Amino acid sequence: MSRAPRSEAARRSWGDDDAGCTILHVDMDAFFASVELLDHPELRGKPVIVGGQHRGVVSAASYEARAFGVHSAMPVTRARMLCPQGVFLPGRHQRYAEVSRQVMTVLGDVTPVMEPVSIDEAFLDVAGAVRRMGSPVAIARWIRAEVRARTGVTASVGAAGTKHVAKLASTHAKPDGLMLVPVAATLPFLHSLPVGALWGVGEKTRAVLERRGLETVADIAATPLAALHRMLGVAAGQKLHELAWGIDDRRVVPGRVEKSVGTETTFPEDITDRTILETVLLDQAHQCAARLRADAVLAATVSIKVRMADFTTLTRSRTLPAPTDLAHDLVTAVRDLLGAVSIPPDGVRLLGVRAERLVDARSTGVQGALDEDPQRARAERAMDGVRARFGPGVLRPASLMDTTRGSAFPGARGDIS
Repeated sequence: MSRAPRSEAARRSWGDDDAGCTILHVDMDAFFASVELLDHPELRGKPVIVGGQHRGVVSAASYEARAFGVHSAMPVTRARMLCPQGVFLPGRHQRYAEVSRQVMTVLGDVTPVMEPVSIDEAFLDVAGAVRRMGSPVAIARWIRAEVRARTGVTASVGAAGTKHVAKLASTHAKPDGLMLVPVAATLPFLHSLPVGALWGVGEKTRAVLERRGLETVADIAATPLAALHRMLGVAAGQKLHELAWGIDDRRVVPGRVEKSVGTETTFPEDITDRTILETVLLDQAHQCAARLRADAVLAATVSIKVRMADFTTLTRSRTLPAPTDLAHDLVTAVRDLLGAVSIPPDGVRLLGVRAERLVDARSTGVQGALDEDPQRARAERAMDGVRARFGPGVLRPASLMDTTRGSAFPGARGDIS
């Protein structure tokens, strides 16, 4: 999912010569929100916002919600102010992962040279598929039609000669569109964009550039390299200079596996009760384990993140005895890690768990924890199936129940990534 700035000047046809434009960037349209609309068609046409609790952040917003200024990574409190009539839904990552696998299967049918970069986007190099499936644009059209037919959700595709330009093209094709940037049109296209469209240009870098009168990519291209070095440093200045001139030699790397899986919870109010913190942490460990199993990967390391009321942030990690996708193993580790953290009187604002150093569970030679306790593995997979069918809150370990209310601890669910 891209939030790079768009330019109306760039939202036009740049020509139809797709020779050499074998790099495709496929990006699902408002993916989480689109899946919710797929499962809840009665919400179509309404502003749908997928996000966390009161102090969490927005994971996705339908295009109706975006018309009110709501976007991903925005605090939910701000989203409610901008769009009080919005339909706010909790995230269902297992469902999104299921649809994502269907999308990636479509892309894998085109070429093995496919690089997923997140749950809802991927790069493809279709040079080897042209003889079998037609031109890059024909392949892009086939992908869009096939994704819609198999999943019911839409994708936008950018086609270009480099990864950077293909990603920018898919951003400008949204929603549910296709944009080709011919090789010969690369520089005119790039130079029509604001500086914030360049990869790596965030708010701080953009402010530095704009203070010096550099507002467009064309301005960057016209600036001497030495001046960019002085403004941004040698490495960043060199990279922006290259991108502004269409230079991007990155290749599509097939079979990329996500480096980590994690979830965080921002509390409605700061928490000082260690028992509550442990309950939330254990729930997060179960969420991470379910995601690992859904993605067929094992984690070799687990870490926790603790943000205090004064925004001081601590991280602690532990290498696991063996790569695992079992909640039991993650729970044991995160409980010990939290036990070593001193909770200040002002309390904790945010808590998170992240499973790291992921390996493919199907790889030969990987001896995971599944081999050590097949009964526990079967039990956790059975729980996955029940949750997938009836919802994430229908079945929970007894340790995650709020005994004072007789129900699952409120606020323990976070947004998983």
